[in-house]
Amino acid sequence: MNKNLGGLRKLNVRTIWQNEASEFTPWLASEENIALLGDAIGIELEVENTEVSVGPYSADILAKDTATGRYVVIENQLEKTNHDHLGKAITYASVLDASAIVWIAPDITDEHRKALDWLNDHTTEDTSFYGVSVELWQIDDSKPAVKFNVVSAPADILRIAAKSKGSEELSDIRKAQLEFWTKFRDKLLSTKQVPSAQTPRPQYWYDISLGRSGIHLSTVFNTFENACGIRVYISNRIAAKALPQLEKQRSDIEREIGESLEWNPYPDKRDKIIRLSRQADIFKRDKWDEYCDWLVDMTLKFRTAFAPRVKALDLDSTNEE
Repeated sequence: MNKNLGGLRKLNVRTIWQNEASEFTPWLASEENIALLGDAIGIELEVENTEVSVGPYSADILAKDTATGRYVVIENQLEKTNHDHLGKAITYASVLDASAIVWIAPDITDEHRKALDWLNDHTTEDTSFYGVSVELWQIDDSKPAVKFNVVSAPADILRIAAKSKGSEELSDIRKAQLEFWTKFRDKLLSTKQVPSAQTPRPQYWYDISLGRSGIHLSTVFNTFENACGIRVYISNRIAAKALPQLEKQRSDIEREIGESLEWNPYPDKRDKIIRLSRQADIFKRDKWDEYCDWLVDMTLKFRTAFAPRVKALDLDSTNEE
């Protein structure tokens, strides 16, 4: 029987946002909402500025991929996609030297989805194109809820693999890192406790969002020290305010995780970390399941312990550099 169930309906986005520049762009650029978009596309985003001048035009949002420091251009529409916005987005990205373009609209046409797919297939792994549809849903008279649906995204793993096939562009270590993080990501997502995760890359770290810019989780595999681990990575922009607030909760955090952590092991560095590590050899493939299971377990425990505390941090008086 359905007497206790509400009716789910899709709303026109203009019932909430009448104007793209004055309403939707500021809404999306807020810390909470840009994190929602970042979760959808698997990139932790940090807004640099809005309405950034590029010749006679303006890019809606200029953000940074916090894992790489590269720029991300976000182009918004409140109607069906058109050629004009696609051309502008590519122009903005070229002028601003962006590594990714995110095109958001309530209706991404089939031809524009195919155009984004084609661009992803015919450009290097250093440039990515995302098509994201924005939707509003409501149950009866409840508050509308936003949903981002990714309709086009780069297949980075396939592109990297294809590029390295038959060549030595990726070293043995890089290849092992890519395979290991792919395995780790699959195990992490299989827990259903993390809604999304970034695309694995051939590098020693793999980042997981904590829902706030400037601070995130980072799993690492240090091949020089033969160790793997997890750390809370705090950008120098907020470290002076964030670290002391977290240190005050040290005993509670360590009790919840069940381990003693290293707090600020490199005091001379401006970026700060809180970490836990163990011995591990990336070339012992028969140990990969053990390493991944441990990292997944610690990732979930760190996320449970730190995420609410990170969101509650008082950073209002922190000045950006």
